[in-house]
This record gives sequence, structure tokens and C-alpha cells, in this order.
Amino acid sequence: MQYNTTSVKNRQQQGFFGQCLFQWFNLVVSLAVFVLMGPHLDCNAFSQRYSPRYELYKHEFKTVIPSSSLHSSLGNHESQEVDQSTPSWRSMDPATDVDNGKKKKKKNGFDDSFIREGLENDMMLSTPMPTSEALHKQTMEGKQPTLCSQDQNLLNRRVVLGPKEVLIYDTSLRDGTQGESVCLSCDDKLKIASKLSSFNVDYIEAGWPGSNPKDAEFFSRAKVELSPMTRSKLVAFGSTRRKNIDAKDDPQIQKLVESGAGTICMVAKGHLWQVKEIICAKPEENLKMIEDSVSYLVNLGKTVFVDLEHFFDGYKFDKEYSLKCCKAAVGAGASGLVLCDTNGGSMPWEVGTITADIVAEFSNVTVGIHAHNDCGMAIANSVVAAKNGAGLVQGTINGIGERTGNADLCSIIPTLALHVRSKVSCMENLCNITSLSRFVDETMNRQPNSAAPFVGASAFAHKGGLHVAAMERSPKSYQHIDPGLVGNEKRVLISELSGRQNIMGKVKDLGGYADNLISDDVASERALAILNRVKHLESIGYTFEGAEASVDIMILHATKGYCRPFTVLDYAAQVFETNLVPELRNLSFDPRMDGGKHKYGATARATVTVRTIDVLETNNEQRDVGDKGALPYTDRLEVSDGNGPVDALAGALKRALVPSHPSLANLELIDYKVRILDPESATAAATRVMIEFQDKETERTWTTVSVDRNVISASLNALVDGFEYALIEHASVCALCDDFFD
Repeated sequence: MQYNTTSVKNRQQQGFFGQCLFQWFNLVVSLAVFVLMGPHLDCNAFSQRYSPRYELYKHEFKTVIPSSSLHSSLGNHESQEVDQSTPSWRSMDPATDVDNGKKKKKKNGFDDSFIREGLENDMMLSTPMPTSEALHKQTMEGKQPTLCSQDQNLLNRRVVLGPKEVLIYDTSLRDGTQGESVCLSCDDKLKIASKLSSFNVDYIEAGWPGSNPKDAEFFSRAKVELSPMTRSKLVAFGSTRRKNIDAKDDPQIQKLVESGAGTICMVAKGHLWQVKEIICAKPEENLKMIEDSVSYLVNLGKTVFVDLEHFFDGYKFDKEYSLKCCKAAVGAGASGLVLCDTNGGSMPWEVGTITADIVAEFSNVTVGIHAHNDCGMAIANSVVAAKNGAGLVQGTINGIGERTGNADLCSIIPTLALHVRSKVSCMENLCNITSLSRFVDETMNRQPNSAAPFVGASAFAHKGGLHVAAMERSPKSYQHIDPGLVGNEKRVLISELSGRQNIMGKVKDLGGYADNLISDDVASERALAILNRVKHLESIGYTFEGAEASVDIMILHATKGYCRPFTVLDYAAQVFETNLVPELRNLSFDPRMDGGKHKYGATARATVTVRTIDVLETNNEQRDVGDKGALPYTDRLEVSDGNGPVDALAGALKRALVPSHPSLANLELIDYKVRILDPESATAAATRVMIEFQDKETERTWTTVSVDRNVISASLNALVDGFEYALIEHASVCALCDDFFD
């Protein structure tokens, strides 16, 4: 068969001319549409609509960004204003992929480059990306580059729906510091931010850089002192622009930009009455303030959450206006709406219903909850909001905050993870939440709340004898979770309300059964005797709930095979004073007064004689009582001066014992409390002394107690118990009991 090649060429030419004619026709139509409709197109609205979604498209079309222009090792993850003179940050054909710097054609036959080019061009209208030259210029000028990490951008842009998954947003460093007696230095805030990051919360609201120099300093130092991971979690807090001013001209908004944070949380009024009466703005102006502020920051590449202040009260006052505030924020590109129970007066059923309404109305953004604890409902409101679709929970560690505090993340996180079964990013670190709670309290110089759920010292403490007996059979009988899941521990308290099982539990904890020191029958008999003694001592003023070390010592003294590692044979304490000048007797006395010629104020001196095991030093080697020729014990007398008689006694006792027990060198007294038990007895009143000790090496703490009508005697007894408790783990051979000579 012969083919007519001429007709084939003619058909090819006709097809070519037909394609050209079709392309020219499309061009003419496009020009006509542009001429007719161009004046009516709102390019700014178009760019505002699409620029918040740009980051997602950037990850979808990875060929857009050349690898040479991404300096992933530069650290910070936020975007800044860049040199707009650069014509384009794209340097490759969008129809190719990057593979080791080389172009590689698409494997499939479909060419979607025109789609991606259109999207890229649309995005370029409002979100220019920094070139490699611009990033290099920032680095050379000593500026911290602010390119957002891709992972964090994906987290910020996606919609999270509770209770299946909940993002944890910590505001301890901003809202928490508004609590009474809470004050943090910049160094403290940096330490806590690092701790929160290692615990793996999703967001760390670090401060309001536009409100005070300390927060501005924090963000400046964070760029160089915090890890890239921690920096990626930082959030800068601020408010919408002021009335009748452009967002770009508002100084506090510029401070947000200068902070370098990639995520901004912006507070806005969501209550019509608050708008009219408190900030004295027109309702329409408040909506413009929200829209302008959010769109300005979004167009700079920031992720923006909007805290709608007084939202629940505002929703009940005027639902339509509160919804308009939400629409203004979402329409401007906000990634999240945070519903605030600012006055803390909303009930859980109200929070649940309103949150569900907002989640259904605005399904394209993450809805969050910010609750205050004025009615004691902050934790409940946060959990109920998550159950009704809120995908982000704001709160503080230990519930610190203004007035009665914020929602306590130390309760919310375990509740969501263990009871609601929500996916939380810090689930793997849940066992560290107790240590995180105590670290924050310690850094803020606050006394920990022993009754705090999950993390408090009393959270898993059992006192009633009936309860303890049940716990011996099954820990589930009086505990909702295993304490170890949150890094806490079960405690059995000893008091006049205790039963025999309380004492038996303490004996087991001390290892009596494990070491076969006590049989069940003997342990039960001795436990009853110890229990009766505890009840008697508490009837005369002792309290053992906060002094468990004294209970342990009491139990050990009733245990066969245990003997005290030392005995105090006698002691004396005296206080003397010279040059009595009453007006100079104060804590701020300067010892350099009078050139140091005279000593003002009281001085105490104590003498202590102890009997303890002897350690002979020969050729720099220690030889204990087991060596031949060594004496079984020694009597040692020491003297010490101190600021008071108790301080002097502690110093003398430590001097006498350290040569034989070197581990006591790490012992220190960290707290000393005295309480008068019967004030009506005046100076003859019984006093209860509680002393807290700490091992500086292990940071382990314990407390002892004693009661006496002589405060010095009570103090010494508590000191002796504390020193003896410190030696339990180090005791090996007892040289002070008859068994040694057998």
C-alpha cells in the first residue's frame, strides 16, 4: 500500500495553522475581557485570599523553590521583608524537578506547568519569597534569617479538629506572668521556653514585644540563644491596630514584625458592648481593625491566630456581631480563631454549645479555647471545648495567671491524653509533666500546690486506713491512673487516721520484707505498736504527714538488725551578745560598721559530743571498723558558731559526723519552721519544729519533725532524725549495738 505523503503534509500544515488560529482567538478574547473587566478587578482582595494558602502550595509543588535558595541551616523560621527589587525567586522551569541541581523531565506525559505557573504568579502578588542573595545578605549583616521551617508552616496552616487531635498552646510566659507575685527575668523566660520546647508543646507564647522592653529583649536573644526547634514554636503576642491608623503605621504591630516570630497571636474585641464602651470604637471600625491587622501580617508571611476577647459573653450578648468578628479574621487570612472566656464566668454547657457552633460555621480554620478560672471551670471548659471540635487549647503551667489563674495545662494535657484519648504532641513526654510543673514553680520561686491534680505531691497520697488496705489489693481501687504515667508516685501517709496497713506499706517501701528482716506476723505486731505511738504523738502536737522521714526513722528503730549510725551523748548551746545597740539589731546589719572593730548583734555557739563509728586514715586509705586494730567507735566533740542556736547546733553536728560519714558533706538545711501549739501557755508553750533537708548532689529532699516545750531540744531532735535519715543508704556496719561484738 502506498501512502500519499503530500496529503499527510497538507493535513499537518492545516493542523498547525488551526492551532495557531485557535491560540490567536484565545488571545483576542482574553484581551477583550481584560479591557472590559480590568477596572473592576480587586487584585488586593485576590492576593489576600490566596496568600495565606501559599505555604501549602509551596509544599505541593516542590519544584518551585530551588534547593540552592533554601538555607535550612540558618535557624529561625519566620519571614521578614525582603529586597523586592529581585524580579523573581524562581530560577528554573516549573515543568522540571530538581535532582542534585539538575533538571529532570516529568515522568508522566501530562504537562501541568501552566497550572503551577498561574498559582506561582498569583502567590507572588502578595508573598514574595527571599532569594538566596537576600538570605546571604541578612547573614553577613548579622541579622537572624527568618525563614519559616516547612514542618512548622504545615502545622500552622492545616485545620485541626478536636477531640481527635488537639494542639497545646502554652501562654505561661505571657498571660501567666500577669498573676500576682509572678515575675520572671529574661533569663528565666529563656530557660522555661527551652523546657517547654523539650516537653514538645506545639506553641510557646513568649511575650508582648510591643508592651515592655523585657519581652522585646527576649525575642532578640531568642534568635541566637534558643535552638531552631524552640524558635519555631515561639509566638509573639499583640493587639489589633489602634483606631484610625494603618496597620503598617502602628508601632506595636511593627514590634511584632521585628520580633522575628513566625506566628503571631493577636487579641481583638469579640464583644459588641466592649467595643462601644471600653475601647470606644464604632462596631465597623473594630471589624476593620481586625481585618487590616490580620491581612497586613499575613501578607508578610506570618501565621496569625486571633484571640477573640470576651467572646463567649459577647456571643450571648449579640451573636451576629461576634460572628462578624470571626468572619473579619478568617476573611483576612487568620489560621485560627481562639474563643476566650476572659472573665471566667461561662459554664461548660455554654462553652460546648457555642464552640460547636463556631466549628461548624468556620470549618476552614482551627478553633481554639482560652479559659480563665474565676468560677473554677477553666479546665472543664477547655476539655468540653475540645470535645466539641476545638483543635487548640491555650493554658499555662500550674494554672498561673491573672486573678484566679488560667486553665492549667498540667491537668488538661493528661486529661486529654489519658481520658479523652486525644492525640497530643507531648504524649511521649507525659511522664515528665510533674518535673516540668516543679521546674516552672522553682524558676518562678513559687510554692508548689501539693493538691494539684496529676502533678501535686498529694495527688496520689493515701491516708485513710481503709483506703490503704484496698490499695494493697489493687492500686486501681483509689487511683484513676498509674502515677508513673505523669511522673508522679504513690504515697502512704501516716497519721492518727491511719490503719495498720499504712505502716505495713511503709515497711515494705523501706525494704524490710525484701531483706527478710521482718516476718509478716512480727511486722503486723510492730506495725500496730508503731501506729499506737504515732497516734499518741499526734495527740500531743506531732504531725507526720509532711515529715515522712521521721516516720521512716521510727519504723527502722523498731526493725531488728538496724541500729542508729550515731548517738548524741550531750550538747550545749549558748547565745551571747556584746555592744548591745537595739536600733542596730536588724537583718540588714552591715558587719563592716565601725571598720569591723566591734561586732554587733547576737552570736550563738554550740558544743556537741557524738559517738559514731571510727575511721582511721593510714597512707591516705580509710580503714573502717572491720579492720583489725580499729576501735569499734569513737567519741567526738565539736564546736561551731552560728547565726542562732539551731544554726550553731547543725554546724557542730555536721563537723562531728563528716569524718566518719563523708556523704554528709553534701547535706544542707533548706527550710526551718516553728509553730506554737498552745499559745495560751505563753513562753512555756509546746513548739513543733519541722526541718527540711537536701542532698546537694542528688537534690533529694526530706523533712523531719519534733515537738518539745524547749524549742532548742525540739530542733536538735529534728536535726538528729534528718542526719540519720541521710545515712540510711550509706550505712553498712553498725558499731554501736551489741550485734557488732558477737
